[in-house]
Amino acid sequence: MMLSDPSKKYRPFVAVDLPDRQWPSQRIEMPPIWCSVDLRDGNQSLIDPMDQERKERLFEMLLKVGFKQIEVGFPSASQTDFDFVRTLIEQDKIPEDVTIQVLTQARPHLIERTFEALKGARNAIVHVYNATDPMFRRVVFNVDKAECVKIATDATAQIRAAMDAAPETNWTFQYSPELFTTTEMDFAVEIVEAVMETFKPTADNRMIVNLPATVEVATPNNYADQIEWFCRHVNNRDHLIVSVHPHNDRGTGVAAAELTLMAGADRVEGTLFGNGERTGNVDIVTLAMNMYTQGVHPQLDFSNITPLMREVEYCNQLPVHPRHPYVGDLVFTAFSGSHQDAIKKGMLERRANPDATWDVPYLPIDPLDVGRSYEAVIRVNSQSGKGGVSYLLEQEHGIELPRRLSIEFSQVVQEVAERTGREITSQMIYQAFSDEYLEQRAPFALINHRLSSEPDSPKVTLDAVIEHNGERQSLSGEGNGPLAAFIKALAAAGHDVEIIDYHEHSRGQGADAEAIAYVEVRIDGKAVFGVGNDESITSASMKGVLSAINRHHSDQEPAANVTAETLA
Repeated sequence: MMLSDPSKKYRPFVAVDLPDRQWPSQRIEMPPIWCSVDLRDGNQSLIDPMDQERKERLFEMLLKVGFKQIEVGFPSASQTDFDFVRTLIEQDKIPEDVTIQVLTQARPHLIERTFEALKGARNAIVHVYNATDPMFRRVVFNVDKAECVKIATDATAQIRAAMDAAPETNWTFQYSPELFTTTEMDFAVEIVEAVMETFKPTADNRMIVNLPATVEVATPNNYADQIEWFCRHVNNRDHLIVSVHPHNDRGTGVAAAELTLMAGADRVEGTLFGNGERTGNVDIVTLAMNMYTQGVHPQLDFSNITPLMREVEYCNQLPVHPRHPYVGDLVFTAFSGSHQDAIKKGMLERRANPDATWDVPYLPIDPLDVGRSYEAVIRVNSQSGKGGVSYLLEQEHGIELPRRLSIEFSQVVQEVAERTGREITSQMIYQAFSDEYLEQRAPFALINHRLSSEPDSPKVTLDAVIEHNGERQSLSGEGNGPLAAFIKALAAAGHDVEIIDYHEHSRGQGADAEAIAYVEVRIDGKAVFGVGNDESITSASMKGVLSAINRHHSDQEPAANVTAETLA
């Protein structure tokens, strides 16, 4: 039960005394150094931590986005992490301009194991931490301030010696006084300066001092005050890269990161979409896109946000919320009639002056910049119309439309309603769905296919026969799965298709069950949906692709001339 007087149990945060703070008048005019911690901090928070395959997929995605610093694990604490680091190094999977980062506690045997994992790395950051917060010093570790400093400096000396012994690697040292935001500010400076004295960074060879909000305990302005206070008081500030690692316990991690950058931080550690312990790490996608809306390129590429989101969802086994800023399935969708009207008027003005500064009501960015299309969403007049169509299809026909396909199809149903001028039954809705998607069998149709694979190989080979404008054509392709192989087979035959999104489920039960696949593809720069159903999920997915291609070809055909005789 909530207390009537919570002040008897909880104490307010004691703010830093900084009456002449300068950060409120600053602006973010350039992006920070970004470090993704998805593979370490994000991974440790998962119910089902990533295996090697998911780790490698996420690492490749982070490289495509443009991260130059990636924390890849805690190799001294996890054999899986150790093996992953070794795989990246031994198989030369790390580009020359990318630096991997690993975390270690300030313990001799763990530091030694960390350097074993990093042997042969081209560029590496060794990130060591120890708890400096007074509660942790007293309750968890039972050490005083001097003992706490000694733990940090002993670890630093060991790391420095190990780095000197391996000059073939371009090393960077990183130290974190953990729970910085609840550590006494003067002690935080004291321990960092002791670490600096031991490591001896210079202006040309800076070390990273990471100042984490390990648990977010105060409003973002307090974190900014702490960062500005630290930067003012620490000696040899130019020998440091000041990094922040905000968490989101109060729901203000993004704001905290933004204000700390205004206060002098140089670097941000976070995760894509904010995955992390408790309520998560700072959300780098939101933080970066916030900069983008202010005219500052974040130097990270989110031009095709939906496949990125799906890949992260697969690797984390966690969904991204449909209302997630910039990326959720619903963030560019207006269900309110007044919102739709304002957006339509804004888009009309935009089309009249396409080179003007972006200024459209309710849309902080152009959806096209992240690979989305607003026009496909705004056609829906109300939530109830779309919801009713989806409900009837699911309840009476076992068809579970993905969100964006549901939005598109509701427009088809509305056209049927306008044409017939009467109530639309569930059977009429299903017939419209079948006509629009399932019965799209020209100019392409699937005749048959055969899959094969080599033992112990992740690749499959697909041989298929399709009908194109009445003539049969043999295709062959290889990929990580049947659908990937089919896409490559089509490309080899001159039909380039890119998968944007994919959903599948079974329809019915027992012997009569069939699979249904919903495929969103990009053809000639345009996103198109297709749907396929079959007893085989492989056949259903291939039919879904061909359905999309056929719908695309149908859209490209010239409309018939409308004359008075036609209307009559």
